[in-house]
Amino acid sequence: MVEPWLEDIMASYNQDSFDARNSYAAQLHMPGEIFQNLVWWALKSLPDEILVGLDIDFNQQQNSEVDEFFASTQQVEGLFQGQGYLINEAHIVNRGDSYSVHHLPEDWTDDIFAPSRGARAGRFTHWLHTHPNAPAIPSGADADASQETPGVDLILGLRFSPSGPLPWFDDVEGKRRILGKEAVSSDNHASKKSLFRNKNLPVIGIAPSGHVIHEVQLIAFHKSGLGVNVIFTDDDKLPYGWNQLSSNNS
Repeated sequence: MVEPWLEDIMASYNQDSFDARNSYAAQLHMPGEIFQNLVWWALKSLPDEILVGLDIDFNQQQNSEVDEFFASTQQVEGLFQGQGYLINEAHIVNRGDSYSVHHLPEDWTDDIFAPSRGARAGRFTHWLHTHPNAPAIPSGADADASQETPGVDLILGLRFSPSGPLPWFDDVEGKRRILGKEAVSSDNHASKKSLFRNKNLPVIGIAPSGHVIHEVQLIAFHKSGLGVNVIFTDDDKLPYGWNQLSSNNS
């Protein structure tokens, strides 16, 4: 079960994905339940970053109607491995600092192909890593690591409180994709929001770890540097906010 505030910001993100669809070379459909797990895992692993392997189900293609709806005039067919298939599996593979997190422990490597696959000699199609209290913008190390990815690389950026040893780091240039336009208010958030009154930070949700979440960012890109459009989907393989999206743009 995906929490309502997450559904709301995924629906908002999907609207942005539709509006900006012609800026992307391909699309990737991300099930909402898997995305929720990624957010929880990221916060439970603090202060480390985590590397998550994402795999696809070759028996489950993306919804063709949704594919057509989000199709780009810049669409590139066959851009990456697993294009057009749903993500159905996610595993934390490593955790550490921004330099060490990209490397796979031996337990996660594919012994047969390891020498030819470099630092990410694993079986996964896509890779996601986190930026705790930092924007989801690729660093040089991120770009280098993506060269070993057969699918796409994703970066999940989270802004949260209490920040502990990880104060918000914002001195990075690049395009950002933020989930949600404004804070989601509710009575049970009031006491926690008061802790951050002086900062005037929006509160979009509360994680099971107790962290107050102020901002969530997600980007996806191919090793060539081309951007990949992410669409969040529900159990029926339809985008969150689909009814409004399809009726407003029919």
